[in-house]
Amino acid sequence: MAAAAEGKPSAWRRYGPWVSGALSLLALIVAIFHLSEIEQFLVLLGNSRPEWLLWLLLAQTATYICAAGVWQRTLRHVGYARSLLSLVPLGLAKLFTDQVVPSGGISGSMLVMRGLVRRHIPTEKVASVFLVGFFSFYIAYLLVDLSDVALLWLHHHLSSVVLAVAGSFTVFIVIIVWTVFWLKRRGIKRLPDWLKRFSGVTAFLRIFTDAPAKLLYDVWLMVQTVGLQIGVFLLDAITLWMSFYVLGHPVPFWIVYVSFIMASVVATLGPIPLGLGTFEAGSVGMLSLLGVPVEAALAATLLLRGFTFWLPMAPGLWLARRELRRTL
Repeated sequence: MAAAAEGKPSAWRRYGPWVSGALSLLALIVAIFHLSEIEQFLVLLGNSRPEWLLWLLLAQTATYICAAGVWQRTLRHVGYARSLLSLVPLGLAKLFTDQVVPSGGISGSMLVMRGLVRRHIPTEKVASVFLVGFFSFYIAYLLVDLSDVALLWLHHHLSSVVLAVAGSFTVFIVIIVWTVFWLKRRGIKRLPDWLKRFSGVTAFLRIFTDAPAKLLYDVWLMVQTVGLQIGVFLLDAITLWMSFYVLGHPVPFWIVYVSFIMASVVATLGPIPLGLGTFEAGSVGMLSLLGVPVEAALAATLLLRGFTFWLPMAPGLWLARRELRRTL
């Protein structure tokens, strides 16, 4: 692990500024090409009831707390307790990065690893935190996906298209989890030669494969972290649900929940930066199929995107850049 620990800071010093610049450039390009969406969001804010907007803001703040809670619980288990408040900025930076660079949560998790190293957590412990966060995220994602299918079945709205999307996503998760276990068993020596040329990738994978997996067998820790990951999904769905109240068009929560989860799955399977276009299409399409007027569905989805990305863009970008600084 000593070599891995030395390789980690070196890799980040080498590639950190490039990643930071790429994040900034991508965020700027997206903002420019989606000015109309930002303008529509600002119009919706101006026509909304302030008390409901406060609830939306509180719900989104809670998502960052849930994300930070996953790392806090794991760090406590490995003997490096940190306050929840000190990890919340890292939660905002992670969720921002996950949206800018859609990779099934991996891009944000790498940023978290960098941030924890900067907080003087040993590399081996950071790798354990990553493993727990990685598996708890995908377990939670699979559970909410299955609950989505179950709710649609209970309400007699389950279609072959939904089953196909949910099935594809399940296969996607299985492939990712299998790849992780394969890497841990075989190590980086079995990686393709072209991938080994990227020292940053090999340094990251070396730490990852050397991480002890014993925490994954701690049932109580996994229950807590999976619960917190599910909490992020629920809070985002609640934000969308409350957006309909802001618009004066209440919608049953189960409809909003299944639409949000399905839109998230579609955006994950179609890795377009920020999920822009794929998420909106999935959300509006599913909501309209379940009886919600297209105009209300689109307006509520725009409000959700505003609170989950456009409003946190500036602080999220600043925090992400801070975590990617060259100095430790």
